[in-house]
Amino acid sequence: MQRFNLAGKVGIVTGGNGGIGKGIARGLLECGATLVIAGRNKAKCEAALADLGTIGPPVSAFVMDVTIEAECKAVVAETVRRHGRIDILVNNAGGGANTGVPPSPPDEMAVEGFRKIIDANLTSTFMLSQAAYPEMKRVGGGKIINIGSMASYIGGALWTAYGPAKSGIVQLSKNCASAWAKDNIQVNTVLPGYIDTDMTKRLQAMTALHERAIGRTAAGRLGTPDDFAGIAAFLASSASDFITGADIAVDGGMLWGV
Repeated sequence: MQRFNLAGKVGIVTGGNGGIGKGIARGLLECGATLVIAGRNKAKCEAALADLGTIGPPVSAFVMDVTIEAECKAVVAETVRRHGRIDILVNNAGGGANTGVPPSPPDEMAVEGFRKIIDANLTSTFMLSQAAYPEMKRVGGGKIINIGSMASYIGGALWTAYGPAKSGIVQLSKNCASAWAKDNIQVNTVLPGYIDTDMTKRLQAMTALHERAIGRTAAGRLGTPDDFAGIAAFLASSASDFITGADIAVDGGMLWGV
């Protein structure tokens, strides 16, 4: 089990104040990592800290907007200032309807909305990874965990921007993995399925869609944020040192419709 020990490692989890991000943060803390959780909502960050702070390792918050390059650089710099290093970066913040852009078919989506969703998901992942790279290289390596989606592979009439953004994250991960392998930095993508979070409450209320999604999921249930604790701890640890450029579904068997 020493392979999964993250004591002495320092990580950033964007969107770590709720949903999947909080489940990931919990898993990393339980394995001993020191964390900075980053999010836009200060009150939500404080509530998350009250919960995550009981696990044991140090955890603090940084209020930021991942679509702003200066703030992406600032969270990395502040983490290094507080803790001397960064070993783990989880690019979890993003989304679709939560950006304020309604899901739309291609013929109805405004270019401005398309760009906003691309920036919230794909561009933010690029900017944070680029900011973290020199600090990981400085300490001899690191782990970057990017969050994709079933929409990385499955088409959807209303995923006009969200699908390309999440597909782009998969390819960005592979390109970064290839470029940074020489620096002992592993970059992988996690693909969530249908997960019980605040962001999916609207979908859960749509009975026909909800039943269809559950029916496609072999496990026959919604996933939970805690279902991401284990995969995050694995990909952040030395147990995954020979895994890079991979995309791993955490979906209860939804992706392939088993």
